[in-house]
Amino acid sequence: MTLQRVAVISDVHGNAPALAAVLDEIGGLDVDLIVSCGDLFAGPLPNEAAALLTPLGDRVRYVRGNADREVATVYDGGTTEFDGPRHAGSVLTAEHRALLDTFAPTVLISVDGLGDVCCCHGTPTSDETILTYLTTDERLAAELSGAPAPTVIGGHTHMQVDRTAGGVRYVNAGSVGMPYEGVPGAYWALLGPDVEHRRTEYDLASATGAILASGMPAAEVFAAEYVASSHPREETARTFEARAAG
Repeated sequence: MTLQRVAVISDVHGNAPALAAVLDEIGGLDVDLIVSCGDLFAGPLPNEAAALLTPLGDRVRYVRGNADREVATVYDGGTTEFDGPRHAGSVLTAEHRALLDTFAPTVLISVDGLGDVCCCHGTPTSDETILTYLTTDERLAAELSGAPAPTVIGGHTHMQVDRTAGGVRYVNAGSVGMPYEGVPGAYWALLGPDVEHRRTEYDLASATGAILASGMPAAEVFAAEYVASSHPREETARTFEARAAG
C-alpha cells in the first residue's frame, strides 16, 4: 500500500512535552502513518512518552534504536553507563517494556512521490552507525550500500540531513527530544510527496519543570542542554565524525 503522507519522529529520549507538541501538529496534517525511528524511551519521562503514542495503535510503527536496547537491558536486570537508559529502564512499566519487544530493526514503507523508503535508526544494518552532514560521500555510499530502498530515513545523530550518495537518498529526521541543531525545538520530518524537515516549538519552561521533577539523575543537565538550549550543529557533527573515524 502506498501512503500519501508519513510523519517520521526519532530520538524522543523520554522528552514527552516535546513529543506532545509534535503529535499535536501532526494531528492537523492528515498523516496516514507515524514512524518512530528509535530511542523513544531513554530519558526523563519514558512512560509519559509511550502513553502519547500507544492510543494511536497501528497508526504508529516503531524502529528499535541503540538506546532502546539499553533500556530493555536495564529493565531486565542489566546495567548501562548512561543516565537516560538507566532511568528509563528503572521506571518503565511492564506494558511499555512489552512495547519495546515490538520495535523492529527497520520499517519498510512506500510513500507517494518517494517510492520505497527504509526507516531505520542509524543505517539499515546498524543502529549505531554515525552519519552526519559532514560524512564524506564515499563513506555515506559505503554505509548505505545494499539498502533495501532508494530512500533511507533515520536518526541517531540528532541532526537533520538530506543527502544522496551512491544512488541512495539519506535523510535524518532530526531529534524530537534532544536536538543538536543550535536552536531549541522538536525536530522531525514529513514524507510525501517529497521530504520536508520540520521544527515544532513547545513550552520550554513547562517542559523543564516536568523533566526536573522526573527523578532522572542529571535531569538538570538534560533540561539545560537539550530543552532550554541545543548543542551547536557543526561542533557536534565534527565530534561525531571524529568518533566514527576511531
